[in-house]
Amino acid sequence: MKNSGWTRRESLAGLGAGAALATAALTSSCTRQNPEAKAEAKVAPGPPPDHDRRIAWWRQARFGMFIHWGLYSVLGRHEWVMENEGIPIPEYEQLAGQFKPKPNAARDWARLAKQAGMKYMVMTSKHHEGFANFSSKLTDYCAPKQGPGRDLAAEFVEAARAEGLRCGFYYSLMDWHHPDGAVCATDEQARRRFVDYIHGQIREVLTNYGKIDILWYDVAWPLDAAGWESEKMNKMVFQLQPDIIVNNRNKLPGDFSTPEQRIVAEANKDWESCMTMNDSWGYQKADDNWKPPKTIVRNLITCARGGGNYLLNIGPKPDGSIPEESVKILTSVGKWVDKNQSTIFGAERCNVARSSYCNFSRKGNTLFIHVYDWPGDTVAIGGLKTKVKSARLLASGRDVKVEQDDLRVRFTGLPATAPDPLATVIAVECDSEPAQDMVEVVRKGRKRYKA
Repeated sequence: MKNSGWTRRESLAGLGAGAALATAALTSSCTRQNPEAKAEAKVAPGPPPDHDRRIAWWRQARFGMFIHWGLYSVLGRHEWVMENEGIPIPEYEQLAGQFKPKPNAARDWARLAKQAGMKYMVMTSKHHEGFANFSSKLTDYCAPKQGPGRDLAAEFVEAARAEGLRCGFYYSLMDWHHPDGAVCATDEQARRRFVDYIHGQIREVLTNYGKIDILWYDVAWPLDAAGWESEKMNKMVFQLQPDIIVNNRNKLPGDFSTPEQRIVAEANKDWESCMTMNDSWGYQKADDNWKPPKTIVRNLITCARGGGNYLLNIGPKPDGSIPEESVKILTSVGKWVDKNQSTIFGAERCNVARSSYCNFSRKGNTLFIHVYDWPGDTVAIGGLKTKVKSARLLASGRDVKVEQDDLRVRFTGLPATAPDPLATVIAVECDSEPAQDMVEVVRKGRKRYKA
């Protein structure tokens, strides 16, 4: 997803205005020739019908595993290697015969996801390279007909279900391999063939594997919603999978938005921040810029605070094994989640955010203070407008002394050293929904003295 320091969307924006103009010209042509495209010219502003029912489980889940796995793992030089190195298609196709993962590698992914406290998994069914990890009647460029010799998507679904996890498929609309994948922007016959192919593959992944919980579209280059016939696409998706949720990357609002490599708590929207553990989505053997467990935990808390989800990626090796650093990181994170899961799963948007050494999450009137840089025997939070009734260390249940005045709340008598090096949680019971206002309560409310 991330390409040489850019997000996927930034990379595609850099392809230039020419493609955008070509797409606009084709869209105008399509609107004249294709009644379905004309009907889709106006995009509905909100999420699809029955949104709240379908997404209810996801709002409780908060933490998921992303898996980027494909032919690029054989080279081990990033998932965009085909484009970034300008590899010709006939040369790149040879990787399909070399891609021979061990049987049921997905079982290790699912076990690790569950151990880490994750509640769902999303795997690449087809990335930009065009190779399908699923069984397809529309192409021979798929796992059962190439090196793997079997359906890798089926193994993934089976593994996720065996661990009691929800499962979904990532599917890239952009395709560097299909002969119509670029010319579809300027050739209506090519667009018709390519869109039929893409819709057909989406139908396959949502028909052949039982219930699928998430469809995670990606990269709509080089068409817009009308060119992709995205309304028709989503209608088919919901007909095949009535309970599924879809993201917003087929140029429609979808059920949730997808900030990439950053955390953006969007107001009045469901959102999910997707991130890597190093700087690559696919396996990159030289990428050693691993995020420590403490950073992962802080990101998870920040997502929960904003009422969003955290989709954290692994990039398996070509044999399907998980990089050792990923295992170490997620094992450590899982131990923290196991002790503090009540602060994450089902967390609601929290109106307390300001601190130099704490993060926050909330359930009802309970504020969870996550202290990641332990200050010693006293933790102080300024600007809390809500009366605190009681406090305790979550892991041990030990009561914490509370001192509250007009400016701040102080939690005193704490251990000198951090009980948990990743983040120690203080559970604070308030008399109403906790809220913080630093400007009115502290900056304006603090008594001033003459110079």
